[in-house]
Amino acid sequence: MRHPLRLAVRDAERILTAAGVDSPRNDAELLAAHVLGVDRGRLVLIPLVSSEEVDELAGLVRRRAAREPLQHLTGTVAMGAIEVSVGPGVFVPRPETELLFAWALAALEGVHAPVVVDLCTGSGVLALAVAQARPDAVVHAVELDLSALAWARRNADTRVTAGDTAIRLHHGDVTAPDLLSELDGQVDLVLCNPPYVPEGTDVPPEVADHDPHHAVFSGPDGLTVIRSVVSLAARLLRPGGHLAIEHDDTHGESVPDLLRARRVLSSVESHLDLAERPRFATASRTG
Repeated sequence: MRHPLRLAVRDAERILTAAGVDSPRNDAELLAAHVLGVDRGRLVLIPLVSSEEVDELAGLVRRRAAREPLQHLTGTVAMGAIEVSVGPGVFVPRPETELLFAWALAALEGVHAPVVVDLCTGSGVLALAVAQARPDAVVHAVELDLSALAWARRNADTRVTAGDTAIRLHHGDVTAPDLLSELDGQVDLVLCNPPYVPEGTDVPPEVADHDPHHAVFSGPDGLTVIRSVVSLAARLLRPGGHLAIEHDDTHGESVPDLLRARRVLSSVESHLDLAERPRFATASRTG
């Protein structure tokens, strides 16, 4: 028996709205596209679906209504021109990081064979997106958590199979004083999407129940890891190299201040996300 897809999506949206999901229409359509194996934009070309497909969509909608992350249900997240796999045990990248990624590519314009370091890489999505966009780059990615590192290795292997330049994965701690010491003064770009939420902050169930705690929270002010990242980046960057750090929207002044406090860093700027909230800060290494 065939059923109207439009009605199935409408029912999914109604259930997700009642469950308090922030973007019920978006999620209902993305789940339908996932079930049907098509891009979201092609849903309008599919008027009817089978009973089995309706049942599969309903099952995913129930899980999403229970606040399981959308990306855990679809199994992927996008960055730039690529998708990577995500699931339990690794932080789910947010759309806001696309802005940092776009800034990073602009910072690399005119730099031949750049050396890039992605700290707190998690799933590896940022490092892998850079490697895909800049096949001439040497991209290093650092992750402390072994579960997240396993996701990064899986994604890195997949991207190599797709033809991208391989990245270099490192199991390491950004607070270690000798991390990547062999790259001191040689790096063109340091990127970091670290844990940055202050401990005790109320977060949505998708974060509280599914993202690893240590990938989200970072001390009472949310700056514990970022302080170490600033020091590490100052050591790694070559003169003229660039740094970008994503941060909490309450850090619009504190993170730029941490960057300005380092005498070897200059051209500090704060950047807003699409909701006009402070989201990442950038700086350059002086000569």
